[in-house]
Amino acid sequence: MRSGTLHDSVKGRRRFDTVAVLMGGPSAERDVSLRSGAAVADGLRQAGYTVVEIDVTGRALDIPEPVQAVFVALHGEFGEDGRVQALLEQRKLPYTGSGPEASQTAFDKVASKRIFDRCGIPHPTYEVLQRGASRRLPLPVVVKPARQGSSIGVHRVREETDWPAAFEDALRHGPDVIVEAYIAGRELTVGIVEDEALPVVEIAAPDAWYDYRAKYTPGATSYLVPAPVDDTVARACSQAALQAFHVLGCRGFARVDFRYAEDGGVFVLEVNSIPGFTETSLLPKAAAGVGMAFSELCDRILRCAKNGEA
Repeated sequence: MRSGTLHDSVKGRRRFDTVAVLMGGPSAERDVSLRSGAAVADGLRQAGYTVVEIDVTGRALDIPEPVQAVFVALHGEFGEDGRVQALLEQRKLPYTGSGPEASQTAFDKVASKRIFDRCGIPHPTYEVLQRGASRRLPLPVVVKPARQGSSIGVHRVREETDWPAAFEDALRHGPDVIVEAYIAGRELTVGIVEDEALPVVEIAAPDAWYDYRAKYTPGATSYLVPAPVDDTVARACSQAALQAFHVLGCRGFARVDFRYAEDGGVFVLEVNSIPGFTETSLLPKAAAGVGMAFSELCDRILRCAKNGEA
């Protein structure tokens, strides 16, 4: 990463004065989003903005007139799936992150994987199942809803006796379930701010499994910034992250998750178009790894806010 590049924007004049932070939302990730939004609001105030916090409780928006731009801190449905972005497009309000189409594609793991296949981006072998279908992949596997986040409904299945309950739980969150070959190895992630990859972070979770509890329980998981991997692996992750970000049409910021296999292979798991901003979240940790304060990170992302392609 080029030294100092991500800090330069804070020196210039801000584009906006009064901004809204959207948080909460109607999805299963509401609690996480409330924490992300509160942190972002505090960070933007520290950066000098007048901030209006908006707790989104349904699938409609009520944004007061003085607001000049919107920081979207909504996770899951009506946050990362493109619908709130489409509403903001209609209102001609600049907003953070990816546009409606890219958001929808990144949120839909089936759509993402099909694009990864076409573009030659390495990712785990997978199949898509609906209720009543039989699994073809051998154990161990990871089963997950096709359209969900924060590891909700995600299970690592090692024994056949555990398969029915894991599959059923994933189905609770939608009709399509992705089953992936489990890749033994290490969990890595790369944050992206605008078109720059932040340092690779290693996630050292209990039992090498980064589930909901490991993600959101302070102290449960260790984070190594930068990840203790050689330069070749770090470059491969950064390049694959930026490629995945671009082929999905993302903009502004995102986080790309990986498995680093025991045989040395690097595999993209997914692109998170609105990663978390809680006290345990990965993008802020990566930014801190290059000396970027949380308020600087929030300011940088807000300065990239757009509406449409303008």
